[in-house]
Amino acid sequence: MSGSVVSLFQGATAHTPSYGQLTRAGAASGGPVTDFCIPCNPYFPTPAMLDALRGRLHEILTYYPSDAATITAELCQVLGLNPATVAMGNGSTELITWIDHLLVRESLAVPVPTFGRWTDQPMETGKRVDMFPLPERDGFALDPASYADFLHARGSRTAVICNPNNPDGGLLPRRALLTLVDELSHLDLVVVDESFLDFADADGGGRDPSLVQEAVLRPNVIVLRSLGKNFGLHGIRFGYLVANPALAGRVRAALPKWNLNSFAETVVFMLREHRQEYAASIRQVCQDRQDMRHRLTRLPGLTVYPSQGNFLYVRLPDGVDGVWLRDQLLARHGVLVRECGNKIGSSSRFLRLVVRPQPDVVRLVSGLEALLGAGPYGARPYSSGTAAVDRLMWAPSP
Repeated sequence: MSGSVVSLFQGATAHTPSYGQLTRAGAASGGPVTDFCIPCNPYFPTPAMLDALRGRLHEILTYYPSDAATITAELCQVLGLNPATVAMGNGSTELITWIDHLLVRESLAVPVPTFGRWTDQPMETGKRVDMFPLPERDGFALDPASYADFLHARGSRTAVICNPNNPDGGLLPRRALLTLVDELSHLDLVVVDESFLDFADADGGGRDPSLVQEAVLRPNVIVLRSLGKNFGLHGIRFGYLVANPALAGRVRAALPKWNLNSFAETVVFMLREHRQEYAASIRQVCQDRQDMRHRLTRLPGLTVYPSQGNFLYVRLPDGVDGVWLRDQLLARHGVLVRECGNKIGSSSRFLRLVVRPQPDVVRLVSGLEALLGAGPYGARPYSSGTAAVDRLMWAPSP
């Protein structure tokens, strides 16, 4: 591996270098990179949809898109939502930014580890971020009662719940989540980030686990949804939020009139004809997740946590450093993984591995077997980068 590639990882903070940066720097020799880092749906869009997009490439790149209201109206028709309750953004991170600027006052609470923008964005605007540690001894499961007690003790004004959570894939059942949301009705705002929820199994009784329908009836609840992750199109940058008309309208009014691009418009207007293919792609990802978890759990010393996302969170065997393993997998096997040492509440002993088709998983497992059986591993002392979080994460059980 070239020194330029290593320096890309060393300069990263809460995120891995982009795929474009890595390929430009010559990330792996002898072939393309197999990506277990970026959590895309590998089965959607279908080849036929991609062919259609290629055929319209000149039109898409040449002409302005419709305004956001037009694109949002079509998305709402497909999803059965009221446009007054929806705001579409140029990726979920744009919506997180506006939620922070418009609706978060002095403090925000979030369980950690989680998606980095939920910790970084409010800190960048001078807010207090109250981080609730998800302890490894509990499998990183969120305990609603403990989180509610934490919010009360800290006096947090905004609460975030990522469901499923990134990076561990933990899912709070719908009934428990709804109870928690109602217990937090006194807060300024409760955000339920459902960016990966389409990959979750149906709730008990086959019910949709989403809180979208409940959010529109509550004065302080926003549900955030991703399109790029679900549709395997991170590069397009599109997502949406759902809330009561007053909240959704406040965010929508702050967004630029043309904040969505022509690729996003084209895909949204294709969805109506391809819903069956999309549903099939989700079923295949869920099946692959089960198979991939089975294969990984057979590796000695590797702990694989239950996940309802399109990724698996794994703890490496004792003495194995994730930075060393990430670099070796990339250099020697052409496999890119997400090492989680730069996530608050995690460490370099953990990887997040995106669910991929079986042939790719075989390549990953083969690389892990070769490296974990080789040693030495370049182990280093644990640190999340935040001493207070370290003390809470690894406190002995009572």
